[in-house]
Amino acid sequence: MPSDASSISSERLDANIPGAFPHSNTSQTHIPTTHQNLTHALYARRAEYTRPRHVRIKVGSWNTAGLKGVEQDIGAWFVDGKGIEESLAGLGVEDPDAKQASARESISDQEARRTSHAPTVPEHDIAAVASNEDIGLYVLGLQEVVDITSATEALRPYTDPSVASKWKTNVAAALPNGYQLVAEQQLIGLLLLIYASPGVNPHVKSVSTTSVGTGLMGYMGNKGAVTARIVLGETTRLVFVNSHLAAGADKTSLERRNWDAGQIASRTRFDPITDAMDLNQGQGEGIGDEDFAFWFGDLNYRLEGMPGDDVRRLLTVHTRDHDQEDAKENASTSGDSGYASKRDSEDAVPIPPELDPASLHTTINSLLPHDELRQQQKAGKAFHDGWEEGPIRFLPTYKYDVGKVGVYDSSEKRRGPSWCDRILYRTRASRHQYSLKEKEREEARKKDEEMKAKGLDQDDDVLYDYDPDTDGDKNDSYDEYDEQQDPEPEIVPTKAGFSDEFLLESYTSHMRVISSDHKPLDAVFLLKYDAVMPELKSAIHQEVARELDRQENEGRPSVTMVVDHSTSTFEHKDTTDGNFDGVDFGDVSYGKSRRRNITIANTGRVPATFGFVMRPVDQNQPEGAFPPWLRVRFEREPDTASNSTSHDLDTQYTLQPADVCNAELKLKVDSPDMVRLLNEGTSSLDDVLVLRVDNGRDHFLPLRAHWQPSTLTRTIDKLIKIPEGGIRKLQGQKPDGEVRWSVPREIFRLTEILEDMTERALAEWDMTGHEGDKENAPWQHNAAWPFISQDKSSEDEDVVGGIIESLDCDEPFDLAFPATMRPKEKTEYFAEALLLFLRTLPDGVITKSLWEKLEEGITTREKSKQQLDRDDEKLWTLEILATAPNHNATFLLIISVLQNITHQIAEAGKADPSTPRTSTELPASPRAAVRRRTLSKVPNIALRQLIYRNYATVFADVMFRGAGAEKMRERDKAVRKERMVRIVELFLKNEVDGTG
Repeated sequence: MPSDASSISSERLDANIPGAFPHSNTSQTHIPTTHQNLTHALYARRAEYTRPRHVRIKVGSWNTAGLKGVEQDIGAWFVDGKGIEESLAGLGVEDPDAKQASARESISDQEARRTSHAPTVPEHDIAAVASNEDIGLYVLGLQEVVDITSATEALRPYTDPSVASKWKTNVAAALPNGYQLVAEQQLIGLLLLIYASPGVNPHVKSVSTTSVGTGLMGYMGNKGAVTARIVLGETTRLVFVNSHLAAGADKTSLERRNWDAGQIASRTRFDPITDAMDLNQGQGEGIGDEDFAFWFGDLNYRLEGMPGDDVRRLLTVHTRDHDQEDAKENASTSGDSGYASKRDSEDAVPIPPELDPASLHTTINSLLPHDELRQQQKAGKAFHDGWEEGPIRFLPTYKYDVGKVGVYDSSEKRRGPSWCDRILYRTRASRHQYSLKEKEREEARKKDEEMKAKGLDQDDDVLYDYDPDTDGDKNDSYDEYDEQQDPEPEIVPTKAGFSDEFLLESYTSHMRVISSDHKPLDAVFLLKYDAVMPELKSAIHQEVARELDRQENEGRPSVTMVVDHSTSTFEHKDTTDGNFDGVDFGDVSYGKSRRRNITIANTGRVPATFGFVMRPVDQNQPEGAFPPWLRVRFEREPDTASNSTSHDLDTQYTLQPADVCNAELKLKVDSPDMVRLLNEGTSSLDDVLVLRVDNGRDHFLPLRAHWQPSTLTRTIDKLIKIPEGGIRKLQGQKPDGEVRWSVPREIFRLTEILEDMTERALAEWDMTGHEGDKENAPWQHNAAWPFISQDKSSEDEDVVGGIIESLDCDEPFDLAFPATMRPKEKTEYFAEALLLFLRTLPDGVITKSLWEKLEEGITTREKSKQQLDRDDEKLWTLEILATAPNHNATFLLIISVLQNITHQIAEAGKADPSTPRTSTELPASPRAAVRRRTLSKVPNIALRQLIYRNYATVFADVMFRGAGAEKMRERDKAVRKERMVRIVELFLKNEVDGTG
């Protein structure tokens, strides 16, 4: 390590005091600016001068307790990845083979030789996580590098650089050759060091560090944070926060920790920067303006409501036995902790950890609900605005006897074990998602207040109902980590307009480091980002400048339309032709949005007014500026404000010389009629948009997309012939004519998953127990749920399309949903997909010919005033339906599913204290006009009757096909509809549930 690396921030340290404001190499008064029009044109071509790069970021945190000699261990655990006890480790830890494990120093030998002059990690240990050259950025956060309990240290008006020098010397000696110190900051006992590899260091820009003291008097540095902001590749902002929050296990200390975190977030400010696109940012940034943030350190959150001795006894079961040889020879070192053998028989059948009540997995899961940090996140009091944490699969990191591997505090104080040391992270996407949810809650609250101000009571039909005691419950936004699911990279849109990929690879503690009363921990993240290549950017800059200069010499309005040919990383890769001169949307399926961007630049020297005009169309396309499957959204308002939309032909936009306007083209096929034409091959997704410039030339923008066949709009007789693998497997060929299913497999899959997901939604509600929270228990106030539900978030607009995609490809439904979506929302989407599928059946479940026979019989009996009993009427109906066996089987399957869902809802309500106790307290009936006095006096039976009536009304609309409806009077239509509802309701009711 060069000598100047350790002194990179000496000037900062000399001037830094507790609570100081930012220091960096960038002067706030020297921020370059460029002409906006050139900047936007350059930005439009950013894909040409950026290249993807990968970097692993290792974040380490350790409270060193102000002890001497602890710096000897830093290289072994932080750089080399050693000191991990695999049997007690966390995510991403590799198990050693038998030979390596046997060569490792035993626990007793390790503890016996422990001194302050040599590393305490086991000799002959190996790396269990990513280490050395595999890491591009090493980020080390230390707490208590000095004794912060000392009044001399806590009130010191300056920071002693010798402390940081000692640590930097040890880290530099352990790092591979070529690593450089790129950022450092110290605040009394807090120290933050960031090192970059030779390959990453040239891409680190705009470094700014700062500190915030929250200790004595809310300002001093015995508690607080040191923070650094760096920009990778001129495109990706990273923020690292190393903090030490208030200690103590009482409620006041907990509230002070939350206050500390809030102060750090609000008071941290970095220097202003010029981002990758040379756009002057102006004022300095704070926490929340970055693309990726990492908050780590001794957060001091404890285990609430559990005696320390009880926790210690639970955990000691696992710590005293992880060295077999020592377990036979060493006695306990405290009353309830030590090393004693409890090995199972070698012939015993291994039990999965999640099923073994004695496993470490089970013990940790039993303690985590008591973790104060998670509780405060759920309550919305701290770290709730998008912050996440990897799965905790390691023992609490505090408080151990110094010099012992697994002995919890055996001193007189006997402090309770806790996960005080944590590493949290947050992406721009997760923070944005939190902000949207908060905005929705606030809007709902305001609308509720407005309605109440108008005199509407709770019994009225209120669309927005806000309860401050339940709405916005942060429990709804917290999801436990799914250990059964392999981690997938998260796609994160950045502030600079790129899409990065982010993945947590490992998260663990180093149990075999014994020089402090805290165990160090680290997390390794993999980041894929786009980096600006300076030489390419310079060439593009010159090219764009020359083109703008040429256009400025022309007097007529002139615009240039640039198509962004890059495919969004949110989409599946498809076969797009990079040589196509228009907009290629690639493979398109029902209900799945495809987005492409175009940039329109005024490359003349006079204002240019433009708009889309009538395009060439075929007989299957209506006239207009845009085809029905396309939406175009400009980033600016049109020239004249009117009631017109961006789809009107008279909508025009004016660009000043060298100005640009970005537009998003969104293709989405969600019309059943369009799906039918595309399936039949009588229509296509090829078109041409015409951009007309006033007094200039027209620009033609070709559009094309490749339609993926869908099972929608196909008859039951065709669907039952589609083989396993779905319609996509046929690759455009017709089925071989062999009947493979008694019921269309797509309908069977939808009904099966709908039953299962309904059960999960009810079970989740039963576990959460939020009484009166109507937002999460719609069946309590909506008798048509889940087939009639509230409007869904626009962020999930493609979910139904994803479900249909899974049916078409015969694939699992998992990829159709965001990872955070709850079973209730999934149930509603599956219900919507089922109704859509039935609605688009050309011949319906009950075909036109079947209905004509049914209606003829019903009409005859009505005229003769003949009334069959219920069983005879069902038998008569089934005899008619039996003439079309597959339609009959489909009808009975749907009836069975609706009965089961009704039964689940009714049974779930029995144990719910908020369930209606009288028939007058039943849920609303959104789809069927029901006279309450006609319902049973028994609430549970009345509830079933009400649900059946609503379900029958909903499904009568989608299952029956009747001729001549367009010529019928409204009264006759209502009579026909009631007959259809009667048929469905006839089969739904049964004697078993008391509704016969």
